[in-house]
Amino acid sequence: MKTNTRAIVGTLVGIGILGGATGITVAQADPTPQQAPQPRPAAVVQQPVLSVDAATKAAQAALDAAEAKGQRVTVSIVDRAGNERVQLTGDGAGPQSVESAKRKAYTAVAWGKPTSELSEQAGGQGATLRDIPGTLFLAGGVPVSAGSPIAGIGVAGAPSGDLDEEFAKAGLQAVQADLR
Repeated sequence: MKTNTRAIVGTLVGIGILGGATGITVAQADPTPQQAPQPRPAAVVQQPVLSVDAATKAAQAALDAAEAKGQRVTVSIVDRAGNERVQLTGDGAGPQSVESAKRKAYTAVAWGKPTSELSEQAGGQGATLRDIPGTLFLAGGVPVSAGSPIAGIGVAGAPSGDLDEEFAKAGLQAVQADLR
């Protein structure tokens, strides 16, 4: 082999070795740039839930507040989906208070506002918020939030919604410091 040919072959072999070591070869050259793969949305998401201990603590605080004022009520704590986590029915509470408390709690968590504020939006002609199944736009429901609404506290059975809401707020206050 001639010296020139050896030099050319040696150069090409050297380039090939260097290209292989750095991952750059002529075969890898692509005239169209590759886009980085986009992350796929998660198929499973996690949402915060009020623990059963915290829900029980809130319900008991609300019931205690009502009993301290001589009121016979039911307290319901529901999660974000409206599933009842805890229900406490005080001695002598009327049978209508069970469903009313649950529906107030659901309404509060669904809209993230106390039901006393929502009741003003539920009136009017034609279809309104009150037409949504499972809701009740009477005072006595408050949301529990940890960045966003995660639960609702509903109280029913006192002679006024203002009292029901006062007791629901007592339940919220009992767990407020524990929320993150």
